[in-house]
Amino acid sequence: MPLVSPEVFAKERIAAVQGYSLLAGRAIANIFSGPRYWADIYTQMDAIGVGSLPIVVLTGFFTGCVLALQSATALREFGAVSMTGNLVALSMVKELGPVLTGLMVSGRNASGMASELGSMKVTEQIDAMRALGTDPVRKLVTPRLIATVFMLFFLTIVSDAVGVAGGALVSVTLLGLNPSSYLHNSYRALVYPDVIQGLTKPLFSGFIIATVGCYYGMNTKGGTQGVGRSTTQAVVVSSVFIIVVDFLISRAMIGIFN
Repeated sequence: MPLVSPEVFAKERIAAVQGYSLLAGRAIANIFSGPRYWADIYTQMDAIGVGSLPIVVLTGFFTGCVLALQSATALREFGAVSMTGNLVALSMVKELGPVLTGLMVSGRNASGMASELGSMKVTEQIDAMRALGTDPVRKLVTPRLIATVFMLFFLTIVSDAVGVAGGALVSVTLLGLNPSSYLHNSYRALVYPDVIQGLTKPLFSGFIIATVGCYYGMNTKGGTQGVGRSTTQAVVVSSVFIIVVDFLISRAMIGIFN
């Protein structure tokens, strides 16, 4: 593989950022103007939201279970095992629930969007759509953006709930804690800023998943090999972006509420 000069590499990266920004901007602008493809939006909601529900529930539940086990081990040294509910609720709602849900949905749907749109790109279906007078961004990208942001918000709530329930199951059955005390501590540990922080992150994560997946799909080159390459890049880039944005949002929220 020939080496790429720094100038060419920099130009490619700048062009990629420009292309991604234009695609994301057009997708957002299309939300506020017609026509709107409601059937496509509902189809994507079903595929992204309902289709991701099993993996989100399993991930959230067992994360809560493991968190309760590990927390109790550390808290026992200080005689504070009864605070397990507080730690599980705060960790799930503020951090683990939003991030793990975003990563699971990214692995499942960013790859799906990139492969689906990439296949349409290499088979010239997108060019045919454009020739027939249909805006591919409005038809293909905007419905996925709306559906991902909307459904990821509720998937995060489900993940938080089953994570706290998983922690309750472990705490009651293995640690011998009182169930009403656990749930009361979990509820009392959460305050308004914690919930706002936990429910802000999936809005940004959903935007990242949809726009990155669609960007790599719409810019696929090189036949079937290109589709595979775009799929891999979409998952890697969206996952890294989700973690970076999670840090930035956490820092901003701490500055706002503290």
